[in-house]
Amino acid sequence: MADGGSLGPEARIFKLVRQTIRASPTADGLGVEQPLQDAGLKSLDMVTLMLAVEAEFDLEIPQNQMTPENFHSVAAIGRLVSSLSTVGL
Repeated sequence: MADGGSLGPEARIFKLVRQTIRASPTADGLGVEQPLQDAGLKSLDMVTLMLAVEAEFDLEIPQNQMTPENFHSVAAIGRLVSSLSTVGL
């Protein structure tokens, strides 16, 4: 999927979050450190978001990294993506 073009990682994550929880009116005003649960993210949404992040950034999230803490906020997802993107370098 990695069609983010000129969008940076954080903007791409925001886009995925908004697509995942589009029914929530608070998704549009989401802050980078705001808990995604506050914006309406449910446990099933977290799985959907995890799969979307893997596809968007062309990476595989190890099972031990599939934690609520790593999907707590856009910033947390960004840190996870950053750490996984540098592993293979």
